[in-house]
Amino acid sequence: MREQFNKDIENLKHMFIDMGEKTQEVIQVAVESLKEQDIEKANLAIQLDDKVDALEHEIENRCLLLIALQQPIAKDLRNLGTLLKVITDMERIGDYGVNIAKVTITIGNEAFIKPLVDIPKMSEIIKEMLEKCIDSFMREDSDTARNVAEMDDQVDMLYTSINDELVAIITQNPSVSKQVMNLMMVTRHLERIADHITNICERIIYMVTGERVEIN
Repeated sequence: MREQFNKDIENLKHMFIDMGEKTQEVIQVAVESLKEQDIEKANLAIQLDDKVDALEHEIENRCLLLIALQQPIAKDLRNLGTLLKVITDMERIGDYGVNIAKVTITIGNEAFIKPLVDIPKMSEIIKEMLEKCIDSFMREDSDTARNVAEMDDQVDMLYTSINDELVAIITQNPSVSKQVMNLMMVTRHLERIADHITNICERIIYMVTGERVEIN
């Protein structure tokens, strides 16, 4: 029974990694859709998120079943508790990707008020954070998880800088307020994605070490 339980835990972890990779795809396609003003890609990002949602439900059900049947303690319980927490954060990250795709659809073919430079830069940092976060989970590497969480400061700085610039634009030209607000929403979604990645990293540290931390 113990051997089967360990296999079940490993299978759940691999399912979470799969969920993370699918979430990465949602974010990447959503941001690309905005940069390229590609409605087809935006709709694809929205569809891809359905796979993320399905994995969240399956992992949750399997975790709850294991807890009910095996009544785990110590690190086993930390593993299952962590999985139940991190799938919620990962699902929310996918939802923010969907929100970005919806902004693409809203803006449509309307010319951008400024070249999109900093928003893609922000998304690149987030891409790196998510890749390293998934890797740290797979390897149970608390040091990498901590380093990833600290990268959130870079995202916050860009978020503030971009929004200051957008506020300046709307002040000078109120007629572009609708697009400015939509771009502000994108930066907010990206900033929240980084926050959820940080949450996952904090849970990874707890899973590995038993230490509860709050980074940033």
